[in-house]
Amino acid sequence: MTNPTSTTTTPAPRAGRREWTALGVLMLPLLLVSMDVSVLYFAIPAISADLEPSGTQQLWIFDIYAFVLAGLLMTMGSLGDRVGRRRLLLTGAAAFGAASVVAAYANSAETLIAARAVLGVGGATLLPSTMALIRTMFTDPGQRAKAIGLWSGVMTAGIALGSVMSGVLVEYFWWGSVFLVNLPAMALLLVLGPVLLPESRDPAPGRFDWRSVPLSMAAVLPVIYGLKEIPSEGWHTEYVVSVAVGLLFAALFVRRQRTADSPMISPALFRGPGFAPAVVLNLVSSFGMMGSAFFTTQYLQSVLDQSALEAALWALLPSVPIGMAAPLATSLVHKGVERAHVVTAGFATAAAGYALLALAGTDAMWLVLVACGVLASGIVMVISQMTDLAMGAAPAERAGSASSLLETGAEFGGALGMAVLGSIGTAVYRHEMPSSAPAPARETLGGALAVADRVPGLATAAREAFTSGMQGAAIAGAVLLAGAAVAASVTLRRLRVK
Repeated sequence: MTNPTSTTTTPAPRAGRREWTALGVLMLPLLLVSMDVSVLYFAIPAISADLEPSGTQQLWIFDIYAFVLAGLLMTMGSLGDRVGRRRLLLTGAAAFGAASVVAAYANSAETLIAARAVLGVGGATLLPSTMALIRTMFTDPGQRAKAIGLWSGVMTAGIALGSVMSGVLVEYFWWGSVFLVNLPAMALLLVLGPVLLPESRDPAPGRFDWRSVPLSMAAVLPVIYGLKEIPSEGWHTEYVVSVAVGLLFAALFVRRQRTADSPMISPALFRGPGFAPAVVLNLVSSFGMMGSAFFTTQYLQSVLDQSALEAALWALLPSVPIGMAAPLATSLVHKGVERAHVVTAGFATAAAGYALLALAGTDAMWLVLVACGVLASGIVMVISQMTDLAMGAAPAERAGSASSLLETGAEFGGALGMAVLGSIGTAVYRHEMPSSAPAPARETLGGALAVADRVPGLATAAREAFTSGMQGAAIAGAVLLAGAAVAASVTLRRLRVK
């Protein structure tokens, strides 16, 4: 009698104390990179008084960091796969720390803009490298899911904490202090990183595709720029053309990846089970998150008439449930709940948050804060699961490229969310404003409040119109995320994603 052939799968080695300690070290630079997106919110008045930048220079001080970061993510992710993720991480940390010192003591607007650009370069090395190292350190699926959940929570919390920290630091120190807080964490990473972090790279990466570098930047930057300006400036020709040019270069970039012998982003990544849906659903998640942020920050400051620091402190409250969302999603999947159900529940929760936001009037701070907490918690559940799904589907040797694709998609999603939902809100606002109102007042709430002392009742009308616009955008967001819940359920269950 012949026994049937049996196969046994060797379980992946589990991470120990060393790997979890290394994860804690990685979280510090990740927190600071995400904080730098919003760290200038309260520092810019002091910077303006000291350096006296022009209006254009002030915009570049704000925007250059995010633009460079988004434009170089794919390049740095692919480069890390080739030269080593730890090496690139430590190089980026050194550049980030040095640029922080230059930014802190900048004596001109031009110097500060240049330093912020280098910070963006450093951030672009740090983000994909941290995720790629997590992928290689945590080979056990359950442990990797927990580590990625922590990564997602820290990334989301950093953006919220950045504005508050800048307000506190500027209150008691000079504006350069918002950059110097980066130094201890980067120094700790440079000291402990070589000891705790393993080096990892693609053993057979092929030649680096330098031609794809300008193509990737030409694809990302015009789209991000156009989408960023549309909510505040409207659908002007230059912004629409900017998006169109970026999409044209995106098509050329994709063609290059499909035909090059050694592409920057291997098309084989998208053949991994669940990778492509994870990238798309992660993009939709960022759409929902950033689309709401466009309204809620203005609501707290301009509708409720709170100071910037007061609004930022109140905005921290929704971060409390966010910290529990990713671990909860990970725990549910670990206990046997299908990932499709968890992701569907996350999108449904986020849609419910938008539905609550649609009920807010002009004096509903607590409702808005609860809505933001519910919305963000649902989004973080989705992001943590889609990140884990994508990184699990990607080969370990291409972890940097996979991470950079996820993060670039998130940048696109966030910009698109602000553009689409911001445009809906602006259209409703302009429709609701009286035709007799001054031209600036019919454009934006800020313009209305600037001239409100000259027109009786204008401030009240503008706040009501803005709230109506927020409600309209929230309804659109709720519908979109409800649709995403259905799409996630069908797609992930069809793929039988665990």
